[in-house]
Amino acid sequence: MSRRVEYSQFGGPEVLHIVDVSPPHPGQGEVRVKVLAAGINPFDAKVFRGMPTSSKQKVQFPVGNGADFAGVIDEVGDGVSAFELGDAVMGGLAFSSQADFVIIAADKLIATPEGLTVEQAGSLNTAGRTAWASVRSLELGADDVVLVSAAAGGVGVIAVQLAKRTGATVIGSASVSNHDYLRSLGVIPVQYGDGMADAVRTAAPEGITAALDNFGHGFVETAMKLGAPASRINTIADYEAPEKYGVGAVGAAGASLSDLEALASLVADGSVDMEIDSVFPLERASEAYTRLLKGHLRGKIVLVTQ
Repeated sequence: MSRRVEYSQFGGPEVLHIVDVSPPHPGQGEVRVKVLAAGINPFDAKVFRGMPTSSKQKVQFPVGNGADFAGVIDEVGDGVSAFELGDAVMGGLAFSSQADFVIIAADKLIATPEGLTVEQAGSLNTAGRTAWASVRSLELGADDVVLVSAAAGGVGVIAVQLAKRTGATVIGSASVSNHDYLRSLGVIPVQYGDGMADAVRTAAPEGITAALDNFGHGFVETAMKLGAPASRINTIADYEAPEKYGVGAVGAAGASLSDLEALASLVADGSVDMEIDSVFPLERASEAYTRLLKGHLRGKIVLVTQ
């Protein structure tokens, strides 16, 4: 038997359980990946709590949990030539990754580059592709001043670094405990919440030209008041803002596997820093999500199977 994280009703992290299932096997064009690490995302928690998300996919109970993973190929289906047994790979598959094994089409995987830890590889797919696509959507340049919310979180910490690579001035909102870290990345930190707008005006007296919203809670409206036009704001957290204000809503689907490969290489060679907040064994998935929901993270939370 093999294990997977599963839930059969909506609720808090307590609805997540480890269940034993028969080991799956790959079909034509597929491989079986022995999962070593599986990242967790705020999207997962919204789904199992029954909250609105940007996804139109319906949940049918019982359902697996998580999308991001990294591991090694331990079975190869017919017609697969790109990978061999033992190859280290990474990728994503919705409602499937938090398990001992994942069955996935071989063309949906990339090889894990040397220099990338398995914890980084296992949690890069969703946050990395989201950051890559959202930053690209704003077409930033050296004349831009961009405000990024939740700048020390899983998406935000990658996004601020990608934005810096365009030459833009980057201001990031985060808890005070993460301000020194953001400064080390070349980001101007501001405290989120009351007083954030005034702090941004102090840091950028002429206003901001763009914004990336990873937090919601009125951030889009604040960014517009600070000078960013709707056409240069992207949100992954405020599901009403795109229709209400005409802002962008580019997420992970806006980045390709080749984009993920490029980002993985940047993390592997140290050009982009990727922090791991904490690591939990698979059987403590509910605790990992409890940690996620408390907030004030720096980087990603990861489940490991061994």
